[in-house]
Amino acid sequence: MAGKKRLKNSRYITGFDGLRAIGVIGVILYHLMPYTFTGGYLGVPIFMVVSGYLITDLLVQEWEQNQWINLKSFYLRRVKRLYPGLITMLFATGAYITLFQREMLHQLNQIIITNILYVYNWWQIGHGQSYFDRFANNESPFTHLWTLSIEGQFYLIWPFIVVALIIGLKNKNRIAQVLLAVSVVSAIWMAILYQPNADPSRLYYGTDTRVFSILLGAALAFVWPSTALKQKIVPKQRLVLDGIGLVSVLSLVWLMVKLNAESSLVYRGGLFLFSALVCVLVAVVAHPGADWNRLLTNPVFNWLGKRSYGIYLYQFPVMIFFETIFKNIADHPVLYPVIEVAIIFGLTELSYRFIEQPLAHYPYRQLWHQLKQFMHQPHWNRVVGRVTGLAIVFLIGLVGAFQAPFQPAPDTHKSALAVNIKQNQKANQKRKDALIKKAKAQNKAGQANGPTSKAEKAAEAAAQKHPINQEFEKYGLSQVTIQRAQNISVTAIGDSVLLDGSQALQKLFPNMLVDAAVGRQLYQSIQIVKDYDQKQALSDTVLVSLGTNGAFTQEQMAQFMAAIGTKRKVYWLNAFVPTRPWQNDVNQTLKNATKQYPNLTVIDWYSQAAKHSDWFYQDKVHPNPTGVNEYATIITKALAAK
Repeated sequence: MAGKKRLKNSRYITGFDGLRAIGVIGVILYHLMPYTFTGGYLGVPIFMVVSGYLITDLLVQEWEQNQWINLKSFYLRRVKRLYPGLITMLFATGAYITLFQREMLHQLNQIIITNILYVYNWWQIGHGQSYFDRFANNESPFTHLWTLSIEGQFYLIWPFIVVALIIGLKNKNRIAQVLLAVSVVSAIWMAILYQPNADPSRLYYGTDTRVFSILLGAALAFVWPSTALKQKIVPKQRLVLDGIGLVSVLSLVWLMVKLNAESSLVYRGGLFLFSALVCVLVAVVAHPGADWNRLLTNPVFNWLGKRSYGIYLYQFPVMIFFETIFKNIADHPVLYPVIEVAIIFGLTELSYRFIEQPLAHYPYRQLWHQLKQFMHQPHWNRVVGRVTGLAIVFLIGLVGAFQAPFQPAPDTHKSALAVNIKQNQKANQKRKDALIKKAKAQNKAGQANGPTSKAEKAAEAAAQKHPINQEFEKYGLSQVTIQRAQNISVTAIGDSVLLDGSQALQKLFPNMLVDAAVGRQLYQSIQIVKDYDQKQALSDTVLVSLGTNGAFTQEQMAQFMAAIGTKRKVYWLNAFVPTRPWQNDVNQTLKNATKQYPNLTVIDWYSQAAKHSDWFYQDKVHPNPTGVNEYATIITKALAAK
């Protein structure tokens, strides 16, 4: 398939830069503030639909003009367009890790190689990496590159598929129908694989479950080619096109604000619906007779759109490294994101001007000749200095990649915190079964989840006459409070912070059933509460410690409280997670919720924790042994107070 000439009738559609700008803005806002801009991740399907349309449109044009597709030219253009920025980002990030964050060095060689080969998304799936664990201590600066691998796989095989479809089916409408059918199969496959209350990263990363966005754009290119659209249309047609464009824009913006990435709706048709709406907007923007191409063309969108690839590349490394250096993210929810965006834009501009654009348009065949000429120029030594600086960065990154196989994986299982959590998990599991049986027996006998008021009074009277047991002195609680705690049945639902403190709590509350897990969020806990209620093991007193791993919506809060019911008392610890931007959102949501739910009491863990940095492990979130005692004391005072 050797070619003679490039395309005669192709046109640059500036409005697509506007679409890319909207996409990259959404993605950055989502990564910076995932629980404020909950649907920003939907910027990725925008890129995919636009890529599917543009690449297919260009390939079809080339086939119709030449009756062949110049594969060598196609792949060279893709390599020159994509690899300079990607390789620079990979090795620059690798150099930073090698010099400053060597705990991330493990598997760096595999990460670089799989990204260059465009199979990184499958490597992430194979290594069980989560896109949604926003509190991972080993959160990777490369997490976002999954989408580039999917697009790279598309570029690799798509010219062959286009030629096969054109030769085999001939009719463009029939080809579009086939592509649409395959895209529907991909979306259905995503829905089939989706499991409620499980991490959906496999579906989020998978080529098989995400390709429908690209295929929708490709199908559009066969029935709506950019070169066949009339520039002059009657006013009524323009009005219809502009109206369709407006509806699609409003719908897309609404979904980008509202559609939570971990909602079941996303994986049961939501992403497909969003991609279809993007497809509609792409069709309108591509039409020269509509106004949306002009409306999406402005200096800001043009700048962002042309640099969207670089912005996407550099965003995650900047965020991860910045937030590793500056731990008090929650105290500066506006200032720090602004600084991060400024750094991202600065790096992107440098990459765009001095790496991506020059290398994308460089005549590589003349390289040796130009190099010999250049060395005789008087200013060559200054440029060599710059090139040397870049070469050093690449060399350091390469050294890190070679060291990676010999770098042991961060042993997160042997830290004091990890050991404590593991021990507590085992102990909780043993106690859980016994406490569930006990609760069922009490319910069968018609007893309440605790002693009678007469028994309580007798126990408290006896407690006043006895000194505090030495084992409990460290909590600074009165004997009466301790006695009350010993008699209360509690169901505790929470995350790793609760798990960290569970043994201390269960000494004070021997009838406390603890169900806590690392990384748990509120949306995962709704069904857990329902299950305990069904087993008749949900106590009249419920302790909740959720919010460390992410904020939650009012709807999720309502579902959780409804599962508990209005007759039970709910005690909820507010969040202390200064290293994450959602801390204040969680605490404000809980504060507002106390007005709506009379049975809800918020335990102010945040105010006490913020005054005592010595209560915490290095991560500044999980209490150390001293902090665990204080954590248990604060909870006991709230639950056992009268």
